[in-house]
Amino acid sequence: MALILFNKPYGVLCQFTAEPNGPPRQTLADYIDRPGVYPAGRLDHDSEGLVLLTDDGRLQAQIADPRFKLGKTYLVQVEGDPDDAALAPLRRGVMLKDGPTLPAEVRRIDPPALWPRDPPVRFRKSVPDCWLELTIREGRNRQVRRMTAAAGYPTLRLVRWRIGEWTLDSLAPGEWREGLTARA
Repeated sequence: MALILFNKPYGVLCQFTAEPNGPPRQTLADYIDRPGVYPAGRLDHDSEGLVLLTDDGRLQAQIADPRFKLGKTYLVQVEGDPDDAALAPLRRGVMLKDGPTLPAEVRRIDPPALWPRDPPVRFRKSVPDCWLELTIREGRNRQVRRMTAAAGYPTLRLVRWRIGEWTLDSLAPGEWREGLTARA
């Protein structure tokens, strides 16, 4: 049984083949040369960070299925300067078009020491931004981005840092390593 921890760079599709009629984009195949492994969950092309890949269907389900309530922690740069009261809706759960979210764990953090993003996040001198650490236990399409927007703080940069007990640690963008396969 294989488990791979991969730091997916910005702009890379979280699949092994490109969309046949889509724009040319890098895929997991440009970085990972291990046959038979598949991502346990997705990460949008405009998001960065931890992707777990495995050849074990049961482990893949435990990682990706919300029934197992495996926490996924994101470092999120948002537009605006929310105080603790402004983050309260995220802690209660927010209403999205596809229904209410489960409550998230969220707190403000100092800007993390991350790699530069290519292309860089737009900087607007007149609009403040800040960083949040946000943990969810479900995984809807673009959920974190939709949650922060619903709370009034659009996401500028999104980096998944942790899934359960697995973290990026010192993996640079585009790097991967074998991980322990014990359930997190």
